[in-house]
Amino acid sequence: MNTTQQLLIKNILQAPIQDDPNQEIVYAGTLRFTYAQFRERVARLAAALMAQGVGPGDTVAVMDYDSHRYLECYFAIPMIGAVLHTINIRLSPEQMVYTIGHAEDDVILVNSDFLPLLEQIRGRLDTVEKFILLTDGGDAPATSLPLAGEYEALLAASTPLADFPDFDENTRATTFYTTGTTGLPKGVYFSHRQLVLHTLGGLAALGSNATQGRFHREDVYMPITPMFHVHAWGIPYMATMLGVKQVYPGRYIPEVLARLISTEKVTFSHCVPTILHMLLTDPKCAQYDLSRWRVVIGGAAMPKAICAAALDRGIDAFTGYGMSETCPILSLSHLSDAELQLDRDAQIALRSRTGKSLPMVQLRLVDDEGREVPRDDRTPGALQVRAPWLTASYLKDESNSKRLWTDGWLNTGDVACRNAEGSLRITDRTKDVIKVGGEWVSSLEMEDIILQHPDVAEAAVIGRPDLRWGETPLALVVPKPGAAPQEKEIVQHVKGFVDRGVLPKEAVLLRARLVDAIARTSVGKTNKVAMREMYLKDVEE
Repeated sequence: MNTTQQLLIKNILQAPIQDDPNQEIVYAGTLRFTYAQFRERVARLAAALMAQGVGPGDTVAVMDYDSHRYLECYFAIPMIGAVLHTINIRLSPEQMVYTIGHAEDDVILVNSDFLPLLEQIRGRLDTVEKFILLTDGGDAPATSLPLAGEYEALLAASTPLADFPDFDENTRATTFYTTGTTGLPKGVYFSHRQLVLHTLGGLAALGSNATQGRFHREDVYMPITPMFHVHAWGIPYMATMLGVKQVYPGRYIPEVLARLISTEKVTFSHCVPTILHMLLTDPKCAQYDLSRWRVVIGGAAMPKAICAAALDRGIDAFTGYGMSETCPILSLSHLSDAELQLDRDAQIALRSRTGKSLPMVQLRLVDDEGREVPRDDRTPGALQVRAPWLTASYLKDESNSKRLWTDGWLNTGDVACRNAEGSLRITDRTKDVIKVGGEWVSSLEMEDIILQHPDVAEAAVIGRPDLRWGETPLALVVPKPGAAPQEKEIVQHVKGFVDRGVLPKEAVLLRARLVDAIARTSVGKTNKVAMREMYLKDVEE
């Protein structure tokens, strides 16, 4: 008799239903469900999708804000053997047409806000057979799309699926697309086994620290990373396995987020630096108590200035690192109790690092010859990784898949240093590192220092072509409201850090330029490709 239990997403639901079925899941501060009701709704959604003809191997896509519905889709769709495609709602129409067709979506669950977008491209969606409407209530809007029904009505009319099937744990569970800054979006996909292992590894890491940054059963969780982006970093699965109270905010409006954190007593979240910056600087958020809040910052480097501002509000902010292809979490910048006794600046430096790897994650830094570099926190190397939850390849994309892996190691595309304790410090993307006279200068470190200037709100540093040096750094600086720093002030500010040995001497070649905004990708990352196109056209060689 085979007694081996497959690692399937359905098993994540077992503990919370058994241990605390009355725990809450909250949407937008108004709708509330118990875990027992959530489990029944998942079973109803599964039955409703099967009644619409969805079967194993079919792809069901979702276009929604962060909601209880999305969480139900995280479970119901893969638990019947289908594939969940989380559509990036910020894609351009052309990119959306491509990703829907490439993923071969059969059914799309769509929030009423995005009906006009789908109506615009409907004639080019060759694989899609049915649309299901998602709405927060009220009359369904008029639409030319052939709707198979409204989500709540379909659930109400369905008999909950009694049992979810067993199948091979290597069955594909999810697909989404990483857009990057060049070329067509690339499809990333994960199996049930990979998602369950990532959930276990993440919980082991987040729950292992003595005090700082812990995620445990008494927490209240709210994601502020879009649920279409790498499964909201996989943390909704972790939260559900723990059985904690979960809060889903809907659309991201700074004051609404701050109010939910305060009123629902949210203690654990994750977001990109721009979201944290908005919460810290929006005057409407100042009235809310955020002092119980722990937040993992990822998607981009956390500037020390933002970390300092968060600590001033009593927020436990720290860095997490990963990428779409890694499911995503690879490392966390937890502080030990001894490190929490260090002075403020030392703590900020540690919280802003990339951190130490999760259980079952192997990291290495290599030079151009493939040799590992010293762990001296100074010598940079290309970061490669191994873990049991990394995507094996890009979906139907052989050429990009070949470049993703080297000798069994996944190439992250990041450059990093590592100290003797094993803590990583990302210094740049491989494609963004600035080579001045053959020496690598970190754009991220320069950006972090520029952001410490009192008149600077945002900053990005790109390489500027130079006949003598090859490249020199160009800082694009957004001033704070009401401030008007001179470009020479920014340069002099950076020079002070060069004089103290914090930055290499090549950084004195910096030029600065004031701009109105920093270009960003659809998931809020700095878009340096776009900035090079915008600001280097008129550079004098």
